[in-house]
Amino acid sequence: MDHPEMVQFSAVVVVLLLLFFYGGTFLISTRIGKKEENADGYMTAGNKIGFGISAASMTATWIWASSMYASATSGYTYGISGPIHYGLWGALMILFIYPFGKRIRKVAPRAHTLAEVMYARHGRSSQLMLAGSNVVGSLISLMSNFIAGGVLISMLSPFNFIQGVLCVAAGVLLYTLWSGFRASVLTDFVQVMAMLGAVAVLVPFIFFAADFPAAFETGAANLSAEQSNFFSSEAFLNQGAPYIAAVLAYAIGNQTIAQRLFAVREDLIKPTFITATIGYGAMVIGVGMLGVLALYLGFEPTGGDMNNLIPEMAASYLPGVLLAVFFIMIIGALSSTADSDLAALSSIMMADVYGQNVAGKAKANPKTMLLVGRITMVAATALAVIFASLQLNILDLLVFVGALWGALVFPVLASFYWGKVTNKAFTTAVLVALTVFIPVRFELIPLNGFTGLLVELLAVLGIGVVLGLMCFGFFGIRAAKIVGIASAVVAAPFCFGFLRDYTTLSASLVAYSVSTIVCYLMSFRSKMDFDFSLIAERTGDFDAEAEMAAEAKKARLAHSAKGVAPAASPSAAGETATTNTKEN
Repeated sequence: MDHPEMVQFSAVVVVLLLLFFYGGTFLISTRIGKKEENADGYMTAGNKIGFGISAASMTATWIWASSMYASATSGYTYGISGPIHYGLWGALMILFIYPFGKRIRKVAPRAHTLAEVMYARHGRSSQLMLAGSNVVGSLISLMSNFIAGGVLISMLSPFNFIQGVLCVAAGVLLYTLWSGFRASVLTDFVQVMAMLGAVAVLVPFIFFAADFPAAFETGAANLSAEQSNFFSSEAFLNQGAPYIAAVLAYAIGNQTIAQRLFAVREDLIKPTFITATIGYGAMVIGVGMLGVLALYLGFEPTGGDMNNLIPEMAASYLPGVLLAVFFIMIIGALSSTADSDLAALSSIMMADVYGQNVAGKAKANPKTMLLVGRITMVAATALAVIFASLQLNILDLLVFVGALWGALVFPVLASFYWGKVTNKAFTTAVLVALTVFIPVRFELIPLNGFTGLLVELLAVLGIGVVLGLMCFGFFGIRAAKIVGIASAVVAAPFCFGFLRDYTTLSASLVAYSVSTIVCYLMSFRSKMDFDFSLIAERTGDFDAEAEMAAEAKKARLAHSAKGVAPAASPSAAGETATTNTKEN
């Protein structure tokens, strides 16, 4: 199909739109800025964010430009069920987080990162493994959002892709750098309200401008039998099932989600996640239907690049004023997640690298932590801009990272509920799972004969693990075992000799099953019975630790001047207790 004449903005208009959006968010961030910034506030905003801000921030973080683009790509590739598989399962995963989130906050009420909790629970290797995976994941997420912004700006203006990427990167860094996480959550509220309103207007307008519903009658011939089938097995096996596995891993392993979990008031966790579930599902499925419309119209994105689909559809069917609204909507969506990635990366470097492993919690200097956090944001932005120039496929990136995190899901969750899980079991389980996942995902081993059967057996067990974990959060261990075993048994006859053809799904499920099997076998005979109350003692505010250390130092100086030996400081005593009780 030849594209209808596309609207383009002049360079001046695009600059004004960017100044309007990023200038406005910057002004919001300056209003909340503090002359003497608090390191803990920079990471988690004091653990007491209210319902409206937290729900909007969770929704905005989960809704990013990449999810809009990927949902539309799914609709264009798999037909009408594609956006359902993308948006519905993603929404439900937000819902599945909250029972686990309540447990995590109960044992670690004032933590900053999940990796910090793993340090308190296990030790350094588990902490750095989780922190490292989040650094990789957040950099990929940041890169994909910059890609989306670069494509949008280059499509609708005289600027090229790299110039668009630089504009978005500079704008996000501008308003996030000074106040960190607090700037991210407060600007998220404004951004998500604008995005939801824009989707409610823009998607119906494009549909009717493209001659809906007649286009669905005249364009039916453009669809294959699988694309026209709402219950398409191709759509489920290639999109739905891998995404179920991927987003569960995102939910558990992603620091951007964990950061909001630690920031929201503990009694508001449930309503926050339920509201975000509804908001995410409605918006992402709605935008994804533009991909379905493009499929019916025979609309072909330039160069076959799926990243061009949404911008070109908008530019073809929206008048100038509404196209400007669309532009702001996509910029808002990608910025709301990009700032979350920057805040997550800064928290990891502040709390896990400097706070725990370089200075030590009792000796960490909050001012140095803030400097580390801000340097991290600048460095991460620069790296993401460099990687964005590769212009990789966003949907493939999302599924790959989610599957990669699948190796962490069971060891992380088990560490919050089961006192027998050891540091060695955690580390070994993740490493072995990744060792198996990578050759399966990239087909480095033949998936036929014995190896094919072995991969399918592990994938079947992975089905049981995923569904069992989902059930466990709401209904407990007994129901989880029943659902897990039953689902694996029911799925087995349909999977052997068949599942090997779906590499992405198989690899995701293998990551879950292998990590679960190894972690369980190395833990169930363990004589350790971890005291979960120790986690709250070993995690907490860095600023408070610094104040206690300063007071102790003053006391020592005063006693020294009088020739009297000082008593042990509370922070020193706590550090000694931690050292004595921490698992090796």
